[in-house]
Amino acid sequence: MLILLQNIFRFVVLVAIQVLALNNIQFLGYINPYIYILFIFSLPARLPRWLTLILAFILGLSIDIFSNTAGLHAFATVLIAFMREGTIKVFTSIEEGNNPEPSFYTFGVGSYIKYIVALVFVHHFTLFMLEAFSFEHLGMTLLKVLLNSAITILIILGIQSFKRK
Repeated sequence: MLILLQNIFRFVVLVAIQVLALNNIQFLGYINPYIYILFIFSLPARLPRWLTLILAFILGLSIDIFSNTAGLHAFATVLIAFMREGTIKVFTSIEEGNNPEPSFYTFGVGSYIKYIVALVFVHHFTLFMLEAFSFEHLGMTLLKVLLNSAITILIILGIQSFKRK
């Protein structure tokens, strides 16, 4: 029950921060961190895929509703939720019967950073390519992907570094 309440609180707080603060900030005209995806990254590792996909859709749709982006965030968030289980298996070795919440302490620093970097890059690449929906300005789109990914990764890792064991 406590885990459920923590995740509900995390969902509400991350959506509120994203919608009320971060969506209104544009660093250098290109950089807008998307930390709301930390909710998907922080779900227990062995959560059933169907539940993860539903939660990701609700999260992405919430951001889309407040950002007026017509499903872009929902698609990108569901994609990383789908890839999450495989990414965890590639970068970590979780003992059978163990269901940790991904963090520096449960995955190890190197594995956790790889997990975050891979999924943030996939999310941002998908989001910005769908937003552009063209290869006309591919260089600019890739620059946005790299800059936004770097800032988002740094913020997420900074937030997670304050988390206790």
